[in-house]
Amino acid sequence: MTVVSSFLVPGSPLPLVARDNPPWAELAQAFEQAGEALVASKPDTIVVYSTQWIAVLDQLWQARPHLRDIHVDENWHEFGDLQFDISIDVEFAQAAIAATNDLGIKSKGVDYDKFPIDTGTIVASTMLNPANDLPLAITSNNVYHDWSMTESLGKLAAEQAHKLGRKIAVVGVGGLSGSYFRHNIDIAEDRIASEPEDQWNRKMLALMEQGDVTALREQCPTYASEARVDMGFKHFAFLLGAMGGSFSSAVVHGYGPLYGAGGAIVEFTQ
Repeated sequence: MTVVSSFLVPGSPLPLVARDNPPWAELAQAFEQAGEALVASKPDTIVVYSTQWIAVLDQLWQARPHLRDIHVDENWHEFGDLQFDISIDVEFAQAAIAATNDLGIKSKGVDYDKFPIDTGTIVASTMLNPANDLPLAITSNNVYHDWSMTESLGKLAAEQAHKLGRKIAVVGVGGLSGSYFRHNIDIAEDRIASEPEDQWNRKMLALMEQGDVTALREQCPTYASEARVDMGFKHFAFLLGAMGGSFSSAVVHGYGPLYGAGGAIVEFTQ
């Protein structure tokens, strides 16, 4: 099996930098459970698609062998800095770039010092790969790519891993419902900002647990619109593509609010 594990995780840094807050502590614990499952699946490489790495011209792949720096989140900087130390599977990245171009999707590698790694990628790497002993393959979220194209990119990533003999863990980084509180709140009482959005989130997570991919595909466009889902839920499209378009069930390790928005840590079983 090429794809040995698959996960949906939020890109918010709050469970990482402020885990002492009870609503976010539950998500932090869920992250740790997912990280243990990822490590237990023994991948060679972690493939990460983050909605927060925005691209507008090309499909970008990180191609610098080693990334190490301190990142300041543009929204939650008051909670502290994010240190990161990430190794990249450059061979995988180069293979994916070539294959993406062959599909007619213009693609290129990013290889220069001080490249601004996005918060979501840093959070996923830190929480799911705490020993920092697994290399990553990181690709961008091109805002002009629709659901279908994003799913095809996930499929391409799995195909290239197979050709290289890599076992991969695939991680789609992004949120669920997207209504944030736009005023100061007592973070200890954080909740999903909209009851209908909370209901939508729970409905979609239940369908994941059931492995009902047909219903998920049918519901995703409406869900994305009515719940203001992060980037139209394209991070789930990438996961579906990597998993061959289906999965048998899922475990929701955690679901909760992130300053009003929805976030979940989900592990898929093929």
